[in-house]
Amino acid sequence: MKLTILGGGGFRVPLVYGALLGDRGEGRVTRVTLHDVDADRVAAVARVLAEQAAGHADAPETAVAHDLDEAVRGADFVFSAIRVGGLAGRAADERIALAEGVLGQETVGAGGIAYGLRTVPAAMHIAGRVAALAPDAWVINFTNPAGLVTEAMSRILGERVIGICDSPVGLGRRVARVLGADPGTAWFDYVGLNHLGWLRGLRVGGRDELPRLLADEKALESFEEGRLFGPQWLRSLGAIPNEYLHYYYFNREAVRAYQEAGRTRGAFLLDQQSGFYERMRRPDTPALAAWRETLAEREATYMAANRAAAGAGERAAQDLESGGYEKVALALMRAIACDERSTLILNVRNRGTLSELDDDAVIEAPCLVDANGAHPVAVEPLPYHAAGLVTAVKAVEREVLNAVADRSRASAVKAFALHPLVDSVTTARRLVDAYAAGHRELAHLAGGG
Repeated sequence: MKLTILGGGGFRVPLVYGALLGDRGEGRVTRVTLHDVDADRVAAVARVLAEQAAGHADAPETAVAHDLDEAVRGADFVFSAIRVGGLAGRAADERIALAEGVLGQETVGAGGIAYGLRTVPAAMHIAGRVAALAPDAWVINFTNPAGLVTEAMSRILGERVIGICDSPVGLGRRVARVLGADPGTAWFDYVGLNHLGWLRGLRVGGRDELPRLLADEKALESFEEGRLFGPQWLRSLGAIPNEYLHYYYFNREAVRAYQEAGRTRGAFLLDQQSGFYERMRRPDTPALAAWRETLAEREATYMAANRAAAGAGERAAQDLESGGYEKVALALMRAIACDERSTLILNVRNRGTLSELDDDAVIEAPCLVDANGAHPVAVEPLPYHAAGLVTAVKAVEREVLNAVADRSRASAVKAFALHPLVDSVTTARRLVDAYAAGHRELAHLAGGG
């Protein structure tokens, strides 16, 4: 089976390859093709994969394809993890938003809108090439903003594109650990949009164990989300929010923490990973060791500004494990290719799952996966406070898609103005001008209404 990874020079690609090395099942991936617009980065990652493969006699073969069509042709699965504008683009997104006093995170608020505006055209081009050259392939999208990008690609690929994210996986694993449950067999009642979801129940043997956790303050304070949101707020919600909801529930604190941090997360990662790729230019650099060292620092500093705002302290050792999106990707591929039925939290078309949204809206929810794809399961309706956020953010995503399709400044302004974390038409207009000036991909949005 052939897997093509777009964004093959990305820092987290070795996580995916490591999961493939551990797969011994029949029908496993035997060839991995890497494609990236940056030849130096993909060469560096190829070196890391080669060291990972050492000692594995049957390791999946790796190859680099510099042409997109060559990379896609003949693929069974296409894993999309591109970053249009690179980390320099992310750092600019964050900086421009903070200058206007609003959040600049790469998937949430103004930064997420800017990232989506320049990423959706590239994602739709990829979808078109997959449809033309590998019509039977399944696309697994990890490109952020994952829900928005998956919905854009679904307009070309239909059900054959599925989005994945490691946030719900990490949340479920942490809650299950505190409750003494096996995350592999527990049922997670989780639903929302990407980076905007809530864990509303954790069932073991038909019994919901989440109320037991919510009643135990010490247990709530023992894991990341409990420290981030605080026991009182979690009890008020009656659920455990995805960590990204901290940007909504504690927005002023988060913006202030980002402004006081000295440099944003994007700027930190730009410096850190530039250093890694620069080290990899030297042929004597131990590739795998350098990558592991950089990964450890990356995980330890994840959402540091939010933890500072919440007074949550440093990340606990048990929370430093990677979220596990590579394991989700592997389980998803095996479920489809080998009909190994599985239940996974994925980004898929709504199909009536949430009554507040239309059928084509991409949501994040538990899905039953088999050879025919991913099928969202029925869930209880969202409470009004959650439904309000979900519908508001989905409206923003639709305006982003309109802005891209029509090259419309008016739709771009509307997307920013409607977002709950911007809430100002005047600020929205300034943001569009600033992002258009800062990103050549958005230059067509400058000026006008």
